Amino acid sequence: MKHAKYLRLGLLLTFTFISVNSFADTVIRSGLSQARLIELYTSEGCSSCPPADVWASNLQEHPALWEQLIPIVFHVDYWDYIGWKDRFAQPEFADRQRRIARENSQATIYTPGLVANGKEWRNFGYAAPGRVVSDDVGALVGHVKDDSVTLRFVPTDDKLADNLVANVALLGFGLESRVRAGENAGRKLSHDFVVLRHATTAMQRNGDRYTASLQRPASNTTAERYALAFWVSNEAELAPLQAAGGWISN
Repeated sequence: MKHAKYLRLGLLLTFTFISVNSFADTVIRSGLSQARLIELYTSEGCSSCPPADVWASNLQEHPALWEQLIPIVFHVDYWDYIGWKDRFAQPEFADRQRRIARENSQATIYTPGLVANGKEWRNFGYAAPGRVVSDDVGALVGHVKDDSVTLRFVPTDDKLADNLVANVALLGFGLESRVRAGENAGRKLSHDFVVLRHATTAMQRNGDRYTASLQRPASNTTAERYALAFWVSNEAELAPLQAAGGWISN
């Protein structure tokens, strides 16, 4: 019986590892027009954040999702001192928010904070983003195979700088936390579009296209569903030139 118990445990652990870290081959493409990369900065330790989290979760039903709308949610760690450590927060996410604030000449950072294509987005009023007419900027294609990601960006502007940066984020959906301390003590919080891992690498230019290869971000967080978001930016600033995203199946 003890052997059978350990065998079942081993199979469960193996299944969990596979479900989190192995995904079927996937190709994710943008159109030519610029997609909107919407970044939400949030924290489980912030009492004003849950409405923004719900708003972000509802974007799963937006008709432009993955076509013209790429939402990603970064959990920041600067509210952890209140008494609740956000398990999704990473220091580099707060660093990213600070850099965006500097690029926008913002006096401070805050949660919930929204950024649309690199610009601070206030007064959104929790309304669904409307469709926007965007300029054609070029096609971004991401190919996920096993543990690797290959990105190709063919811009419409051939005068772009050589130093472009590729970004890949693994997103988790259907995540829940029962908060036991801090401003949200006693609440069960639900999260979607959560950035579980974010990786970057320099792109190589070859004629009219830019390419990059990197290891697919992995996480030991088990989610109901996963997606990947890709975006390309200049090394000198974080505002995306183009973005793409889509569901991945495991």
